Amino acid sequence: MRGLVVLGATGSIGTSALDVAASLADRLRVVGLSCHRDWRALAALASRVRPEAVAIGDLDAWSQARQARAFQPEVEVLGGPEGVAELAALGSATLVLNGIVGAAGLGPTLAALEAGKRVALANKESLVVGGELVMRLAREPGRLLPVDSEHNAIWQLLEGRDRGHVARIVLTASGGPFRALPRERLAAVTPEQALAHPTWSMGPKITIDSATLANKGLEIIEAHHLFGMPYERIDVVIHPQSIVHGLVETTDGALFAELGKPDMRAPIRAALTWPERVPVAHRADVTELGGLTFEAPDIERFPALALAREAGRAGGTAPAVFNAANEVAVAAFLDRRIGFLDIAAICERVLGEHEPGPALAVEALLAADAWARARAGALTHAGTRAAPVG
Repeated sequence: MRGLVVLGATGSIGTSALDVAASLADRLRVVGLSCHRDWRALAALASRVRPEAVAIGDLDAWSQARQARAFQPEVEVLGGPEGVAELAALGSATLVLNGIVGAAGLGPTLAALEAGKRVALANKESLVVGGELVMRLAREPGRLLPVDSEHNAIWQLLEGRDRGHVARIVLTASGGPFRALPRERLAAVTPEQALAHPTWSMGPKITIDSATLANKGLEIIEAHHLFGMPYERIDVVIHPQSIVHGLVETTDGALFAELGKPDMRAPIRAALTWPERVPVAHRADVTELGGLTFEAPDIERFPALALAREAGRAGGTAPAVFNAANEVAVAAFLDRRIGFLDIAAICERVLGEHEPGPALAVEALLAADAWARARAGALTHAGTRAAPVG
């Protein structure tokens, strides 16, 4: 019986992970749960799964939960980023699923790996911001298992394959709700329209990232670290049906693909049960998958994809700066302080002002992250519009 900690338990990935864990109750026992601020939802989950400990990342929310005595006396209630990191290293856990949104997930990923845990990673920012540090701790096979549907697909396609036979990997993107919308109309789209994803049900931040294609740019950086693949051998293709989650092309020109309906429980199950293949009751009906289409991404309309790749190639602290600027800009868009096109423009502006430094220490990454957040915040303040550089 493996002890499982679910970080970001109240989010879409976390709740799906708990569904999967419930179906694997003979193999997994949930020993820890975390949230950022929604302690009431966390308390409801804790009353159901009865973990040993919980963590609340926001200290004000942690204080409120303690005052309200929201958790049973036998449950240890940790608080703040340090508390979430402590939970990630919980002694009774062998497996940590990191479903935290944003750069806040890096610290817990490092803490779990340093404590010898196996990490099922749904927090792509851990690798975007601190890829070199994370991979240094995760060199042993099976220590870091990707949960993102695209990377989970590539991971499964590469398993047991001679890497010398791999020509490139291809990440698929749905294209989001604005795939066919002319650029001149993108300036006027609303948060509600951007949140209406055509195929996936996700949290607001990642849904906006999918609409701008920033999410796919972050996934390029993630794939570079996870699979040791140079950027010129990582491609992106728009696939509106979200049935093919990833492709691997071998040197002889063959394409291998992983297919499935858009349901995060499948990659979560694959990561939580590795190296086994646990049987499920249902079987895929290929006739239900429908027609599959593919097209090249439009960089002119969705420049965030190219900006993220550029940050990845620059290396060092550049990916952390792109990620931080994007997080701030997305929050500003959701608050209606900037327009949709301003998200990429702000990222470009902040990246253009940054001189990348080495990313060999957490302190350097945190400093770059803080600088980028402050700079992006200044650009989004009071509805400021940022003009693209160049």
